[in-house]
Amino acid sequence: MMPVFTRPRLLALGVLSLFGLIAAPANAAVSPETAYVFNTLLFLIGGFLVMWMAAGFAMLEAGFVRTKHAAVICLKNIGLYSIAGLMFFLIGYNLMYLNVDATGGIFGTPIPWGPSETAADETIDVAANGYASASDWFFQMVFVATTASIVSGAVAERVRIGAFFIFVAVLAGVIYPIQGAWEWGGGWLDSQFGFSDFAGSTLVHSTGGWAALAGIILLGARNGRFVNGKPVPMHGSSLPLATLGTFVLWFGWFGFNGASQLALGSAADATAVAQIFANTNMAAAAGVVAAYLASMGLGRGKANLGSVLNGALAGLVAITAEPLTPTIFEAILIGAAGGVIATFGAVLLERLRLDDVVGAIPVHLFAGIWGTLAVPMTNPDATFLGQSVGIIAVGAFVFSLSFALWLTLKFVIGIRLNSDEEAIGGDLSELGHSAYPEFVPETRPAE
Repeated sequence: MMPVFTRPRLLALGVLSLFGLIAAPANAAVSPETAYVFNTLLFLIGGFLVMWMAAGFAMLEAGFVRTKHAAVICLKNIGLYSIAGLMFFLIGYNLMYLNVDATGGIFGTPIPWGPSETAADETIDVAANGYASASDWFFQMVFVATTASIVSGAVAERVRIGAFFIFVAVLAGVIYPIQGAWEWGGGWLDSQFGFSDFAGSTLVHSTGGWAALAGIILLGARNGRFVNGKPVPMHGSSLPLATLGTFVLWFGWFGFNGASQLALGSAADATAVAQIFANTNMAAAAGVVAAYLASMGLGRGKANLGSVLNGALAGLVAITAEPLTPTIFEAILIGAAGGVIATFGAVLLERLRLDDVVGAIPVHLFAGIWGTLAVPMTNPDATFLGQSVGIIAVGAFVFSLSFALWLTLKFVIGIRLNSDEEAIGGDLSELGHSAYPEFVPETRPAE
């Protein structure tokens, strides 16, 4: 039967022909300029998808915190994204990537980033560069904002916003770039131990988890969270909003993992990105089902929506260390294990009386460690020794510096709301207004 060529289909064929994607042999190589365009496009699409994850974190956290803290958590999320971007421009990007070898594979050169090409340049060497440098900077910048978002949810409802913003500035400008340079900057973990972290289960997610763990230890639990050694549930303001945030994060994760292939200029790269998308999606789905079943067991037949949402995120975190080499079935197993780890990890934190409002540490730290250790199971180029060294090195570095920074802030300016401020809520005590004024009495803490 002859195909029917509708106008939309004719238009699509014309566009594909224009880019040389049809009517050419399957093994034909694209021109350097075409590869440059597609590689740049991958960075830009991946970058704005990961930027969209900032909205997902904001909605997830706004749904998990109580009503009286919803506005301040939204301010924290838009503020941390902006501060992280500025600090990564001023110091972080080049600290992570520029001249790392000159310092023994520890860190690069702490100077402001500047693009190698601008509109005023006479020529752009597409063959040498492979992509627009601004697209790479943008893609790398949104990753550091994700790390800061992880901390935000864990320390919610009692951290002072000013102290939190100072912490984010140092995390984005110094702590994250240095440990990132050890692997993605070609530093010592990459060159000496073959540590492998494709899209950041350790370098992004566990880093955020370690920083958050230091914070909740020094902050202490929310007032009333533990009574006589037993945890007291503190229900969030909107589980539908938290569910929306989870879907947004799931959607953005395709850019997080897919664009970490770092190239789309060949059929092999396009195939790899497709495999990454499939593995990412199925790991999240498996995390949901596994967390649902685990929460049913813990709840004596009643599932917990918060645990299920975090199961999806834990599945995503777990597959992030290596989303390319697993088969889809292997990705399902990795994601399912992540969902179970996050569910029981939340129980462990409660028994230790550590108050993590959104479950960020079980999701990003615990599932991130699991995903990083799972890499050698599907990637023969990685070893359990190299992965273990990377986990321990990053954990020790990030936790110790984060603990020192939180402790310094605690003694210098204070990091926690006082009892009256916490009781009235961060919205009124720090902002002077509420996210939901019709539901919150307009009262203020005692002077």
